[in-house]
Amino acid sequence: MMKHIDINCDLGEGIGNDAQLMPYLSSCNVACGGHAGNEQIMIETVELAKFHNTKIGAHPSFPDRENFGRLDMEISPRELTKVLVEQIELLSTILSKRGLKLNHVKAHGALYNKASVDEPTANAIILAMTNFTDLKIYAPWKSVLAHVACNAKIDVMYEAFADRNYNSDLTLVSRKLPNALLHDPDEIATHVLRMIVDGKVKTVSHQEVNIKADTLCIHGDNPDALTIVKHLHKTLEKHDIRVS
Repeated sequence: MMKHIDINCDLGEGIGNDAQLMPYLSSCNVACGGHAGNEQIMIETVELAKFHNTKIGAHPSFPDRENFGRLDMEISPRELTKVLVEQIELLSTILSKRGLKLNHVKAHGALYNKASVDEPTANAIILAMTNFTDLKIYAPWKSVLAHVACNAKIDVMYEAFADRNYNSDLTLVSRKLPNALLHDPDEIATHVLRMIVDGKVKTVSHQEVNIKADTLCIHGDNPDALTIVKHLHKTLEKHDIRVS
């Protein structure tokens, strides 16, 4: 029986490779101005996604362009919900004008990591999403964010990372450490197949931990992103796994 997997990528961040990556994706997460991007870049990314029939999600973040949204930010849950609604609304309006639908929300960077373990932050994201209809959330398996979303009756797509190393508690290895990112396409393919086929991830401490992956993320700002996603497509096809 053929397996299916969604491949997503964070786009609209001004990296300059969106057009190259989009044909290999089944969904994309569009930066909404919090950490990167602006209305014009969002429009360009949306038009690319429309052309390639790629599902479109919002990629909101802490309002912190200076640090690309990768540092924790002291902000009240109420204020966080407000800024997230503003970011998601901006993309939603762009889509509505083109007859397109917002598919999901995937938080960015430090916001994603914090919401995975911190209930007030997770609640702030889910509360923001209740201002919109029929949105899925991309969240790590067994995370606080996934738990809060399930309680709120929001559909969860369990997300795993193709190009990141994991700690044994299923958190991502900090980008401050040299082994946070994976670059070798063969190593990444093995990493991904283990997650999809075996439901396991090998951590940096060489343990194999259970994981569930409905969608795989490749970071658009990884310098090897295009090589990685092309190689992944070939590998998955050989193993009867369809990107969809």
